Amino acid sequence: MDYIVLIGFASAVLIGVSLGLIGGGGSILTVPVLVYILGVEPVLATAYSLFVVGSTSLVGSFTFMKKGLVNYKTALVFAIPSFIAVFLTRKFLVPALPDQLFELGTWVISKNIGIMIFFALIMLAASYSMIKGGGKKESDEDSEVKFNIPLIALEGMVVGVITGIVGAGGGFLIIPALVLLAKLPMKMAVGTSLLIIAAKSLIGFLGDVSSQTIDWKMLLIFTGLSIVGIFIGSTLSKRINEKALKKGFGWFVLIMGIYIISKELLSL
Repeated sequence: MDYIVLIGFASAVLIGVSLGLIGGGGSILTVPVLVYILGVEPVLATAYSLFVVGSTSLVGSFTFMKKGLVNYKTALVFAIPSFIAVFLTRKFLVPALPDQLFELGTWVISKNIGIMIFFALIMLAASYSMIKGGGKKESDEDSEVKFNIPLIALEGMVVGVITGIVGAGGGFLIIPALVLLAKLPMKMAVGTSLLIIAAKSLIGFLGDVSSQTIDWKMLLIFTGLSIVGIFIGSTLSKRINEKALKKGFGWFVLIMGIYIISKELLSL
């Protein structure tokens, strides 16, 4: 097996480890690994990412379910509009995007370049959330859960569209929404977020099955290694300071986002 492929599959384990360590963030690396290491075309990579992220998050959510750290009512309120948005985005919006999105002076922005730049911008937002999030106080674990149903539903729809376009789970958007809009304690927000990510990502992937040629062997191996990684990450999380880890990972994601934007712009 080519050593580049081995590096790509090793990265799948690291993606799972990061999910297990900090409850999110790792999925933001799936598309860059698939595109730049394994050579998967960007639109197909976002589809693969939905399956990898959805399957890995589903396994990760089981631990939170056993501890009673998943609020199913909140998940349902958030997830229904998110399900609809991500499925429609993958089924209709992404295929409808023209191969040439627009021209900017002498630059011609293609569909693939546009998706990668948009993805990199989401990475920058994710990095800011993780870097700045370390100083925030967690919600009271015993506080009453309160619902702002219209805002939660709207947030679910927005996250669904973003997930559909870039193939990332959107945990960095979901967790703050659950804490601020549903007043969930942080640990319950993480567990609930993993369940939402799993469901909407896998449903979004269904929108691609009929329109994309899926390399199931590669996808299942990559996903299996990511699931192994989430168990390793969950074990390591007991020994590593979560806030320091999340901030460090945030800086790494920031560098990756800047790298992707630079690489795509230089390719024009």
